[in-house]
Amino acid sequence: MDDSDLFQLLRVDLFTAVIGDTMDKMGLQNQFLPPYLAPLSDKMVVAGRAMTVLEADFFSAVDTGSANPISAKPFGLMLEALDSLQPGEVYICTGSSPNYALWGGLMSIRAMQLGAAGSVLDGYVRDTREILELGYPIMARGRYAQDQAPRGKVIDFQVPIRIGGVHVNPGDIIFGDIDGVLVIPKAVESEVIRLSLEKVRGESAVRKALEKGMSTVDAFEKFGVM
Repeated sequence: MDDSDLFQLLRVDLFTAVIGDTMDKMGLQNQFLPPYLAPLSDKMVVAGRAMTVLEADFFSAVDTGSANPISAKPFGLMLEALDSLQPGEVYICTGSSPNYALWGGLMSIRAMQLGAAGSVLDGYVRDTREILELGYPIMARGRYAQDQAPRGKVIDFQVPIRIGGVHVNPGDIIFGDIDGVLVIPKAVESEVIRLSLEKVRGESAVRKALEKGMSTVDAFEKFGVM
């Protein structure tokens, strides 16, 4: 199964709750990103590979007197990070204070042109109406129009990051829906997906049994799923 088929399977057949339960049983019990990260609209689903982005607070849009050349670049490396997106990748960003928007409408247009699968932002989004009209899937802290230009810059990308204690490496699978966002480590993705599909089939059998009147005690004893 190539990545496009895999991500389609995630979007259609699976959901974060069942994948989270599966990873819990595998001993991977810290894979959900913080619960404040939510979709801009309830129907949005993000499924793709992490293109990690590290943001930091700055206190001027351009500072030519700094020892760090990034200080002289508006937005730092944000434009380069955005242009590096590959089809099926998720722009996932963290590192700054939550005092400004990390994403906007023009960035969404560029990401869509590149075939990106969505964005996960440990911060805020602006141009919300435009993004909703575009249908570009985003998980974020919320909506806030204050611009990052004089307040923050991207300082690196395609590097390991951490959000809420969860490690994210470039190439890990990022999956988010109405119930949250989680990280599937690349090294175990095949097993996680296989076991999650088995759990979905088991839950379907339990659902049918409950609809026919079986008690939860008997259903759990028979199927081992609840």
